[in-house]
Amino acid sequence: MPAIDTAAAIELLGRIRFFEGLPPAYLRRIADLVREETHGGGATIFAEGEKGDKFYIIADGAVRISRMVPGMGEEALAVLRAGAYFGEMALIDEVPRSAHALVHEKCRLFVLRKEDLEDLLFVDRDLAYELLWNFVRTLSARLRDSNDKMTFLSVTSKF
Repeated sequence: MPAIDTAAAIELLGRIRFFEGLPPAYLRRIADLVREETHGGGATIFAEGEKGDKFYIIADGAVRISRMVPGMGEEALAVLRAGAYFGEMALIDEVPRSAHALVHEKCRLFVLRKEDLEDLLFVDRDLAYELLWNFVRTLSARLRDSNDKMTFLSVTSKF
């Protein structure tokens, strides 16, 4: 994976919720670890059940997060566009990927490897603390969103 323009990475990192509020010095340290991947339409970025070892930020294009439902085929869970991110669970656990990430439209991704981030957080406890709280906020927001969806499905008798 080639290295990316650090200034572009810092600018994008600063705009996404996962790194929101981190000072520029922290964003620079993270940006130095980021690499770029480009994928054509229809490609698989990762598949459900695979080992997760990367976190992805969409710089351009779109990615479809989906699961395969036996007897029914693909069930799209979300279509993510520039500025969105996915795969963050791989940064904290060893559980296999819970869904597929498929290229919806040709995309350019910024990729952060788990191993690289772990090394950085081990040596910079203050950065680790800030990032942990951002991660907790992200998970909390996604759980709240899932609860709202489940409530909607229950109320509309679609569950």
